[in-house]
Formats: sequence, C-alpha cells, structure tokens
Amino acid sequence: MAVQIGATTHSFSDPTALLSDCHRRIEMFFETLEKVADHIDEPLAHDAGRALESALRYFREAAPKHTADEEESVFPRLRQSCDPEVKAALAAFDVLEQEHRRAESLHTQIEILGKLCLEQGHLSNFEAIDFRKAVADLGSIYRKHIRMEDVVVFPIAARILSAADKAEIAGEMAARRG
Repeated sequence: MAVQIGATTHSFSDPTALLSDCHRRIEMFFETLEKVADHIDEPLAHDAGRALESALRYFREAAPKHTADEEESVFPRLRQSCDPEVKAALAAFDVLEQEHRRAESLHTQIEILGKLCLEQGHLSNFEAIDFRKAVADLGSIYRKHIRMEDVVVFPIAARILSAADKAEIAGEMAARRG
C-alpha cells in the first residue's frame, strides 16, 4: 500500500512526479528521526520506538531504490541530452551523486545507533550525541538536495525526456520494487 502525502500520489506513468512524491516520504520519515533524536538518550516510549523502527526500515529498504532511480535511470538519460538547460545543470548531477554517498554513510551510522536504541531502550549520552549529529548532518544534506531535485532536475527531466524515456524509467522503477 502506498503512503499518500497530500491530495495526490503519482504513478509510474509520471516518474519524475513519483520521485518528487518519494521526497515527501523521505521528509516525513526524516522528521521522525529528528523527533526521536531529541529524546534518544531517555527511555524510548513504545510509539517512538515503532516510529523509529519504521523510519529505519524506510531508509534501509525504500530510499536506496529512490537513489537508484535517479542515478541509474534519470541522470544517465539527462547526461545524454544536448539540451542547453541540461548541460547547464550537469555539474549538479555530480554533486547530487556525491551527496547520495554521504547520505548513505550517515544512514549507516543512524541505522546502527537506531538499532542499538531499539535494543537498549535508549542511547548513552555519547551515542545520543553521535546520533543527533548524524541526523543533523543528514538534514543539512536533504534540505538542499531535495530542493535541487524538485526545483531544477525533475522539472528539466519532465520537459526534456521523451515519452519513450519516461516509459523506460517507469519500467525500471517498477522492476526495482518488484
């Protein structure tokens, strides 16, 4: 069952809009991490534990598919374009891919500490500091990263990519999700 944020949820037939919908889910689950981080050195309430577990699962299972959608399906097709708007944005693709690597590293740290919190019921002061720093660093990446994709990359892709490209991207996205 798809998580619906707002009034509409897009389908694979509109892959760039669907990727933007994924950003809303990323923001929602990231907000959960921020809320849990505020109290992670205190005994974890049952509902906070469930929320943390859901956020960790989302970032472990769904977020890598989103990254693959961008890096394996959208970005390569845009890089092949001769469109001047795409050429002007090409440097941004490299930065976005570097941010993906940095985010993956932070998610690994958050996953390890989050699981530890779920096992112990809270984190020590030092572990909590590390968790909060990883969440803060990830937040600084996500805010800028998501804005760049939603405001620049996806609108360009929606205009530039052919219907055949979009259909291929949609098929690749669907295949990643089984």
